[in-house]
Amino acid sequence: MNWFTRVRNSLGFSSQKKTTEKDLWIKCPSCQEMLFVQDYESNLSVCPKCEHHGRISADARLALLLDPGFELLPIPEVAEDPLQFKDTKKYTDRLKAARAASPHKDAFVVGSGFIETRPAVVGVQDFGFMGGSMGMAVGQAFCEGAQKALDRGCAYVVVTAAGGARMQEGILSLMQMPRTTVMTRRLKAAGLPYIVVLTDPTTGGVTASYAMLGDIHIAEPGALIGFAGQRVIQDTIREQLPEGFQRAEYLHKHGMVDMVVHRRELKATLGQLLDYLRPVKAA
Repeated sequence: MNWFTRVRNSLGFSSQKKTTEKDLWIKCPSCQEMLFVQDYESNLSVCPKCEHHGRISADARLALLLDPGFELLPIPEVAEDPLQFKDTKKYTDRLKAARAASPHKDAFVVGSGFIETRPAVVGVQDFGFMGGSMGMAVGQAFCEGAQKALDRGCAYVVVTAAGGARMQEGILSLMQMPRTTVMTRRLKAAGLPYIVVLTDPTTGGVTASYAMLGDIHIAEPGALIGFAGQRVIQDTIREQLPEGFQRAEYLHKHGMVDMVVHRRELKATLGQLLDYLRPVKAA
């Protein structure tokens, strides 16, 4: 042990970096402004400087949209790793890591309750769980949420956030596209509203199925919404895409989205829409 090390140890210095239990600051990914975490979260994870809408968890989304006292539907049990898939990691290891960082077993969570006293079932995709990717568990949870709405005779509201189908489940993940589409048709046949809230990002097979089959499509400001990535499209058509392509405002301007609504106004907007679309009971 050299002289410097002996002196440092005798004075109680430590080379370990001291960290707080929770970070106090967060940087806005849009404007790069440093924000106090408590202020950011109290503002619904929306930057007070530039209005960038950050991603929030499924639980936070359900608490934001549903009145207190809602029922949380259990995550359905499905076959795990049916293809015994392995890339740089085993699929089972990826699931374990995702579940360790989440309170839920998969990426789609359903709550049944009321939105401003109007009955509704709300399904939320959590991008924090493997990018919100659509596998068998997500497809089954979506279908069970739709069935709950059919049983209650109420609207089904789905909040999307996904990178697309879950590649580790191969063709089985793609089969969720027609399955979920069938459930949206059953809601329509029953005369029940199906409303989609598109959040950042909504892409791939989710966009190609239930995300774009709603009676009404609402998007949060700045949300990325599309099927293929922008670079893939540009390389395919060999043309420069317009500014803001695949963003909520661009899609609203071109008729793909019905309205762009700020997060703080989303619950009230849904409440109004549920009034307009309320099923008329037979006399």
